[in-house]
Amino acid sequence: MPPQVVCGVDFDNTLVTYDELLATIARERGLINDSPGATKRTLRDRIRLLPDGENEWQRCQAALYGRRIAEAQLIEGVPRFFQLCRERGIRIYIVSHKTEVSAFDPEFDLRHAALDWMSANGFFGSSGLGLTRSDVFFAATRNQKLTFIRDLRCTHFIDDLEETFLEPAFPANVEKLLYEPGRQAPPPQGTKLVTNWQEISDYFFGNN
Repeated sequence: MPPQVVCGVDFDNTLVTYDELLATIARERGLINDSPGATKRTLRDRIRLLPDGENEWQRCQAALYGRRIAEAQLIEGVPRFFQLCRERGIRIYIVSHKTEVSAFDPEFDLRHAALDWMSANGFFGSSGLGLTRSDVFFAATRNQKLTFIRDLRCTHFIDDLEETFLEPAFPANVEKLLYEPGRQAPPPQGTKLVTNWQEISDYFFGNN
């Protein structure tokens, strides 16, 4: 890799997976009966088709990102990638489009919950993944997220939403890595599709 690589990474569904947690919450709320192997995206689509489905989905999201986030899981391969970045001197920033509260649970701070999850999963400190809380940026809007990516001088950005990369204001000089397990369709032009974190590590560092 060339010098001065700066990697920006999205948070929700890129570093943390909610698939199993969403299935649990949806069953508890009586929205589904069973969903072995279902992803957050397929569950979302099923919930939205139900009566009052959009509101039900928003309630599930409020729980996922808020009071139940401690039950969400770190995605396999993330720690190894962060370790390799530390060894090679690659700076990592987490840049997330995340509001402070949900309309369905306005007294609970979603950003603090995300930081607490990161702390519990070893993101901060020299004995963990090596980040500090000042390496985490929460954006109120997608445009603010793009501003952070530009101002942090990211050379690469990893995100699970292709909409991020399709924004006209997305910095043209930043390499786009779309993280979407199971995707069969080709990614948008100029975007590299990666389906797991081993592929991401291989892209940056070869076979390590």
